[in-house]
Amino acid sequence: MDVLSACRQGLAQVAAQPAGLPGSLFLAGLAGSLVHCVGMCGPFVLGQVMADATAGTAGNYGEWRRLAGASLIPYHLGRLTTYTMLGAAAGAATALFTATSTFAWLSGALLLIAATLMAMQAFGLAVGTTSPLTAGLARLAGPLSSSRGPLARYALGVVLGFLPCGLLYGAIAAAGGTASTREGALAMAAFALGTAPALVAVGWGGLIARRRLHDVARWIAAPLLLANAVLMLALASSRL
Repeated sequence: MDVLSACRQGLAQVAAQPAGLPGSLFLAGLAGSLVHCVGMCGPFVLGQVMADATAGTAGNYGEWRRLAGASLIPYHLGRLTTYTMLGAAAGAATALFTATSTFAWLSGALLLIAATLMAMQAFGLAVGTTSPLTAGLARLAGPLSSSRGPLARYALGVVLGFLPCGLLYGAIAAAGGTASTREGALAMAAFALGTAPALVAVGWGGLIARRRLHDVARWIAAPLLLANAVLMLALASSRL
């Protein structure tokens, strides 16, 4: 029992470090993007890349330009904007309760929700992938994905940042557990950065990259997501 208690306290200390939650959510985004984001957002990434390839010619669409364009920096900046704002809003909302006796329970409950959703994602149990909101956002994003302008691609990233999914819900719940606008924003910014590499790989490698990333996900995504769930539980236990 003493060993279990020591492990729990050690995990809680790690998660409570200034870089603990952002680092945890970065890894969650990295792992979750392999099993989820490449499937949900991959078509929009490929749509943008194909729009560039169709408009380019042999003379002005060389390999370097193709790789730079496939990085889709405006698009990822748009997603970063949305995720950071959602994190700031979640942290600000729970900050209203910091002076009340219910704060510890609220914060702990949010972290428990985050841990549950991370674990569900690890076992392939998707949440919120089909809803009227998803369909509406997809219709709005469709025309933007074929545009080649940086502002349109930034807007596409902003729109797709609101696509509902269990992974995103878990990250927002964890950010809400910080009860801080700044820390919530930082945590969700780290999550957004974690989701970017897999989508950049899809932009560079297309459908082949999507299939290979899915194969890799079977080996590394589930353990990383489960490790995040354990860290969230440890942090929740320190609040309750």
